[in-house]
Amino acid sequence: MEDKMGSECEGPEMSLVCLTDFQAHAREHLSKSTRDFIEGGADDSVTRDDNIAAFKRIRLRPRYLRDVSEVDTRTTIQGEEISAPICIAPTGFHCLVWPDGEMSTARAAQAAGICYITSTFASCSLEDIVIAAPEGLRWFQLYVHPDLQLNKQLIQRVESLGFKALVITLDTPVCGNRRHDIRNQLRRNLTLTDLQSPKKVNSIPYFQMTPISTSLCWNDLSWFQSITRLPIILKGILTKEDAELAVKHNVQGIIVSNHGGRQLDEVLASIDALTEVVAAVKGKIEVYLDGGVRTGNDVLKALALGARCIFLGRPILWGLAYKGEHGVKEVLNILTNEFHTSMALTGCRSVAEINRNLIQFSRL
Repeated sequence: MEDKMGSECEGPEMSLVCLTDFQAHAREHLSKSTRDFIEGGADDSVTRDDNIAAFKRIRLRPRYLRDVSEVDTRTTIQGEEISAPICIAPTGFHCLVWPDGEMSTARAAQAAGICYITSTFASCSLEDIVIAAPEGLRWFQLYVHPDLQLNKQLIQRVESLGFKALVITLDTPVCGNRRHDIRNQLRRNLTLTDLQSPKKVNSIPYFQMTPISTSLCWNDLSWFQSITRLPIILKGILTKEDAELAVKHNVQGIIVSNHGGRQLDEVLASIDALTEVVAAVKGKIEVYLDGGVRTGNDVLKALALGARCIFLGRPILWGLAYKGEHGVKEVLNILTNEFHTSMALTGCRSVAEINRNLIQFSRL
């Protein structure tokens, strides 16, 4: 019956009302290998699942008799205003789920007035992404290549194209053990256009062409700071020790992230790691979060624990698979509306009023 109803609901009349509806639609319509690539976690997927479950262990403490006739979801990241603290995390190969790939994602982010972190593993060229959404707020996520010159060329290209920050991913000195991808031999089939110059045509198998440095160290960050004026954000920090080192090395931000549970399994859920990272930086740099956000309440909880904003990974791909740019817009709109409701129902008129007193950890 469900399958029949699903097929009858094809097209614009289909009503998807929450992010998990988009997940269900993507599961039904994407090929098995693409679905596994998006949904898969490392090893037993303990962390992937705990990213979501950990939010449900946090309870809200609403305050009432407050005037919430006007609720403002706007905030800033690195000094740039965004319409809501809900942005797009870097994920690769958007063309797997929609023909225009990252160009559609960029258009949706621009329309929503939020930040889109473009991945090194984008399936569209950076130039095409910028042309598609010239006014959008864009950061660039870098997997550090062993060849420093290649990194330098790419960073200079990114800077000249108007990207506003450099996000360096730290948690991938080697690739996590993603069983589904190994079974599906996906790595042979995925391709990458970005580390090539825009004049070079065709794409190349990405693991052959873009090795990731296994020797990147804290002391290497000064080299990146010497070649770019862009603020540097470190993605993948989960501990107070690394957060303190990030501050010591004068970076501008941290994304608390476990790579969607795709790298080292059995680490802390992102929301559980957030508290110690926020405490460690003592307000000196901005802290963001990705991993497990599925509802407006989740966004509120992350901000209450000190995140400046959250970044969405898989739900953006679900939206893209549904209806391209319009599907991504719907995902962002649904989550922003839920967050607006969560703010109103907890008595918060602005994101500045969201604080630790709004939540408590459940013993569930």
